[in-house]
Amino acid sequence: MAYGREITHIIKRDGSLEPFNPEKIKNAIHKALVATQTEDGELAANIADEAIEIVRNRFAGKTPTVEDVQDIVEEVLIRRGLAKVAKAYILYRQRRTELREAKAFLGVRDELKLSLNAITVLRRRYLLKDDRGEVVETPSQMFWRVARTIASVERRYDPKADVEAVAKRFYDMMSNLLFLPNSPTLMNAGTPLGQLSACFVVPIEDSLESILDAVRAMAIITRTGGGTGFSFSKLRPRGDIISTTKGVASGPVSFMRIFDVVTDVIKQGGRRRGANMGVLRFDHPDIFEFVTAKAKEGFLTNFNLSVAVTDDFMEAAKQRKEIELINPRTGEAVRTVNAGDLFELIATMAWQTGDPGLLFIDEVNRHNPIPHVGVIESTNPCGEQPLLPWESCNLGSIDVSKLVYNGDVDWDKLGELVRDAVRFLDDVIDANKFPLPQIEEMTKANRKIGLGIMGFADLLVQLWIPYDSQEAISLAEKLMNFITSEARKASEELGEQRGSFPNFEGSVWDQRGYGAMRNATVTTIAPTGSISIIAGCSSGIEPLFAIAFIRNVLEGTRLLEVNKHFETIARERGFYSRSLMTEIARKGSIRDIPEIPEDVKRVFVTAHDISPEWHVRMQAAFQKYTDNAVSKTINMPYSATIEDVKRAFMLAYELKCKGITVYRYGSKKEQVLYIGTVLRETSEELEFVTADSEYSGGCPAPFCPTH
Repeated sequence: MAYGREITHIIKRDGSLEPFNPEKIKNAIHKALVATQTEDGELAANIADEAIEIVRNRFAGKTPTVEDVQDIVEEVLIRRGLAKVAKAYILYRQRRTELREAKAFLGVRDELKLSLNAITVLRRRYLLKDDRGEVVETPSQMFWRVARTIASVERRYDPKADVEAVAKRFYDMMSNLLFLPNSPTLMNAGTPLGQLSACFVVPIEDSLESILDAVRAMAIITRTGGGTGFSFSKLRPRGDIISTTKGVASGPVSFMRIFDVVTDVIKQGGRRRGANMGVLRFDHPDIFEFVTAKAKEGFLTNFNLSVAVTDDFMEAAKQRKEIELINPRTGEAVRTVNAGDLFELIATMAWQTGDPGLLFIDEVNRHNPIPHVGVIESTNPCGEQPLLPWESCNLGSIDVSKLVYNGDVDWDKLGELVRDAVRFLDDVIDANKFPLPQIEEMTKANRKIGLGIMGFADLLVQLWIPYDSQEAISLAEKLMNFITSEARKASEELGEQRGSFPNFEGSVWDQRGYGAMRNATVTTIAPTGSISIIAGCSSGIEPLFAIAFIRNVLEGTRLLEVNKHFETIARERGFYSRSLMTEIARKGSIRDIPEIPEDVKRVFVTAHDISPEWHVRMQAAFQKYTDNAVSKTINMPYSATIEDVKRAFMLAYELKCKGITVYRYGSKKEQVLYIGTVLRETSEELEFVTADSEYSGGCPAPFCPTH
């Protein structure tokens, strides 16, 4: 049937016109049929045909409203005797109305029909505001602001470039939530601030001047929305002599307090929490003070901590050998300690507080693509981006959960997205307003980008693959191998068109015989906290954290959220009920709920259903084909032991991860996810699994030590 011959447009609720799209009617009917288990494949299309024919006859030569069309759909459903379906359709309309009203309450007009949680996050952090704090752009306008700003770079390389066409491609992949760049790009593109990168590393030498210069650099970066990493390994230890004053040094940890306080004061303009990574080598004389720094709750709260360990240290820890602690000022050994004892202490503190993690510094530098430029000593705050001193990097992630087609990944579509995303991220480097000249110089010399994914857990459940299975590991490797391969091809093509990154000569790419390469690195797996909420998908490569839970939104309002894929299966298989969803929200996991089929339980596993070994194996699978590093929380239940932590650390080392951090549930007093069944043992009793508005999965602490 030829839909809409006479009906060309429809009047939206805000009075504007949009093209009449019969597919929207069919989709809404389909959802109502699924909700009542009455879908037989062709029924939605038949009902839609009848409803559209009535619309065409009743409004011939006129323009109907959205409400007119929906009233006719209800009329058809009731006439066909589908009362339950009609009720489901009415409830669907009611929920959409409530959602629109909630968004209006927030002061946001949403043309893209994003989730309420996405709108909440966008309003709080991303959408532009006037001097009174009122939102002055819509989500669609935000994406256009970003797309046009980044696409404007194209004319630098081709004066005849069709900037608007490139901007449209960039806009489409963002507005369809297929790809989103890191938060500073969404926040700052097209604004006077214009700082677009998320990840920075600032060097610190052994002098007060260098330390204060680093504090100043961190303050500037933090104010613009970036996160900063530091290695404190060159600072002389506590009690060492200061030649100029004849006094004694206070050591790295004391200076970290200055960085922490400054970060707390700035708080990234109130839009992002300040974040730092502090790294200290295992052989620094102050290593024990560093490892135990977070034993006191509330100390260094704006820092993640990582001990930089070498292969030699890990082997010595296995064999419980003695190692030397070296004064970095003199290069002399000051004492020996047992590597096994130090490893035990690191694991104990990680078990107790979530910090420190391990940074496998030899593995990091084995994969340094530009060793002739320098040695990597630190990473960004979440560990996924090892960087040279004064480097920055901009990241972006593809939502792979939106690429399922005929029971598989749509590899052609993914390849197309990768190519556009690489071009976008490369353009960001040139569109960027760098916070400091030395950062601009080093960043443009290496042009590192980090393309990754989000929605991996959602992808797995759609493909009916358990997260903790060899099939999932194999898919992870295949997926990341494809993305990195395609991203390198795209970077090579850009290098041929625009020129390679300036430090290309002598790089790994030069040695491997590449004729050109635009970017020294192309892929990274980031935690994707806020952007995965905007996209409406699971966080990064993390498993689902709960199947159903209560979300705190709108200044105290609490809403029940159910994983959309689980809800679809539950309705299709006939075991859905509101009471069941509420029961699941009391636990988060469905593992011990008898009325749920076993095959569904096997696929819909949550972070705490999965053993630490599978968490580590998944991180290693992605790391195998990722240029930079992988952010992944190794979740452990409250009952996990220190031995469990030690085993996870050793497995990560053996599987060639670049870093690892564990998080044992309940090891921090303040969390953004609460599971009542666990907290009953340790604190107040809570009735439901409860998550804060911006929790998207992964580490449940408010500031996560994820690698």
